[in-house]
Amino acid sequence: MGMTIAEKILARASGLQEVKPGQFVTAKVDTIIGHDISLAAFRELERMTADKVFDPERIAITCDHFVPSPTVNAANQIKELGEYINRYQIKNYFEVGRGGICHALFPEKGLIRPGDVVVGSDSHTCTYGALGALALGMGSTDIAAAMALGEVWLKVPETMRIQLTGERGPHTSGKDLILYILGKTGTNGALYKALEITGDAVGGLHMDERFTICNMAVEGGSKTAVIVPDDATREYLAGRVPPDAQMRFYKSDPDAAYCADYVVDCSEIEPMVACPHSPANVRPAAQLSGVTIDQAVLGSCTNGRLTDLRAAARILKGRTVKPGVRMIIVPASQEIYLDAMREGLLETFVRAGALISPPTCGPCFGGHMGLLADSEVAISSTNRNFTGRMGAANSQIYLASPATVAASAITGRICDPREVMTS
Repeated sequence: MGMTIAEKILARASGLQEVKPGQFVTAKVDTIIGHDISLAAFRELERMTADKVFDPERIAITCDHFVPSPTVNAANQIKELGEYINRYQIKNYFEVGRGGICHALFPEKGLIRPGDVVVGSDSHTCTYGALGALALGMGSTDIAAAMALGEVWLKVPETMRIQLTGERGPHTSGKDLILYILGKTGTNGALYKALEITGDAVGGLHMDERFTICNMAVEGGSKTAVIVPDDATREYLAGRVPPDAQMRFYKSDPDAAYCADYVVDCSEIEPMVACPHSPANVRPAAQLSGVTIDQAVLGSCTNGRLTDLRAAARILKGRTVKPGVRMIIVPASQEIYLDAMREGLLETFVRAGALISPPTCGPCFGGHMGLLADSEVAISSTNRNFTGRMGAANSQIYLASPATVAASAITGRICDPREVMTS
């Protein structure tokens, strides 16, 4: 029996010829990622009395959650993190103003490569599966042990295959695809599974869309998600990684075993929205036109990339955000911010009446930079809409694509982007 891409990566990292689902392995890690919330992992490392990390060049940390610091406590946390960075001589540290949101920043810096085993103290570490890496979110203690030893102990997950077929409509994005998939699998339908995204339609997905799909796979309970690297992957990595960098382009064997197999016809998927309070509570945007909104948020590690900003700008250009609605736009990294500025996207947003934030996770997890008041309703391109996630416990969050968020901002209600765009 052959192996899936996830199994091949784990077998290589574990020094084994093959692995099988359910088997426990000790795998060498290629990269460990974290952010200012990862301070807890460094505290655990200190409690382990580790005087050094396994490789200070293979750990990447950025400040992104509490940026800029909204409280004195948050400022003290970032100060303490900097002390650990210096103590353990971490080479890839991106301070405030020099980086961005981790899951957008680290790929654009060339720190994640196909075939890598990547672990991180953030549940959306699975984002890097878009590059053909096996990327796993873990708790602080596990990450501390990985930083000390350079390896992790885990169970080989079963693989669930999602085959994307058909041609998408012009206003159906990667966000719509993953919301549709979550609507089918539910929030625990892929529990501890590796989600393998494949099929003829994958070739038409921009890398930004692939990051979005892998990012939100965890909302279905999956351990990770992975897309087989292809020419689009190579093009994205060109100029980002050194020419002599080792990259492993794995793909699943034809006789690999899957625990489940879904076929998704992309031509049938329209702009989708996840309703409160679950990413899997999905309905077409056109069915929700009666829902009025108070706030529209575009950004996060899910949809704060350049193509996301472009999609919103196409709708917002020459239009204005409806009075009574706040629109907050968060480019996911400093590089994306600069690119958006050069292209004139930021001017479009400002003229439309939107507020532009520096790169931060703040509004996504309800930390700062745009919390919701009592009973307010938001539509957001972020990844979770749990109760109280973005502010008041009785607020409501709807998740949608950048185009749907922008269309909703100008109409003041949830709006299918096809309603305001003809092409």
